[in-house]
Amino acid sequence: MKNEFFSYNSRLGIHLPRLSKDWHAYSSLEQEMVLLEWERMRGMIPDRIQEIDVEIERLQAELAQEDNFERSCMINGEIAERASEINDLWIWYRTTPDKSQRGMM
Repeated sequence: MKNEFFSYNSRLGIHLPRLSKDWHAYSSLEQEMVLLEWERMRGMIPDRIQEIDVEIERLQAELAQEDNFERSCMINGEIAERASEINDLWIWYRTTPDKSQRGMM
């Protein structure tokens, strides 16, 4: 199921919908299967966000101890990237289509 309708996004650390055709081109059963699997995947997003929060806290602690300007800039960049991942995960978390809607993103 994951391979057919979902693909792993290494940046976000979760499987995301990967639909190869228009939502309405899928049968009612296929739509139901995708939606059930998406709800399962979606339920993992808060845990993934928490993991990234822990990483951000670690990076912030490292930044507080860093004296090297170039390394500080690099750590800041890593923090910004992790924050961007959290933002994207929240967007996906709010994606709650149903069979009557246009479908998945």
